[in-house]
Amino acid sequence: MKKGDQVPNISLKDQNGNDFSFEELKGKAFVVYFYPKDFTPGCTKEACNFRDSYEDFKELGAEVIGISADSEDSHSSFADKYELPYILLSDEDKKAREAFGVQPNLLGLLPGRETFIFDKEGKLLHKFNSMNASRHMPEALTVLRKNLN
Repeated sequence: MKKGDQVPNISLKDQNGNDFSFEELKGKAFVVYFYPKDFTPGCTKEACNFRDSYEDFKELGAEVIGISADSEDSHSSFADKYELPYILLSDEDKKAREAFGVQPNLLGLLPGRETFIFDKEGKLLHKFNSMNASRHMPEALTVLRKNLN
């Protein structure tokens, strides 16, 4: 995906087993972050960073969505354990990774860690790729503050 592209129109299951479509977010800015795996140290840190700043995103009128290849049950346990207030989507068949163009890291051994920030019309404002989990949330918040104010 490149700047200005429309969010892919795909549906995935959330941590509660409900169908979720990105169409539901029309009229709201949102952040989609792809991460390798529930309960791993870097991914837990990233998820908790988004959790701890979730109110800042809500104040900007933005939603946060995390996506990995973990199952709905794994996401449910992960969200419960760390009190994650936002949507986690299960991408077991990797159709979202393909639609967003998320590349694997570490010689293809690890799923990529990439964050996408969209405006209220579902157009891509910015994307950010780094295996450093702690850099994603501040980058997303900075981009939204710059573009929504």
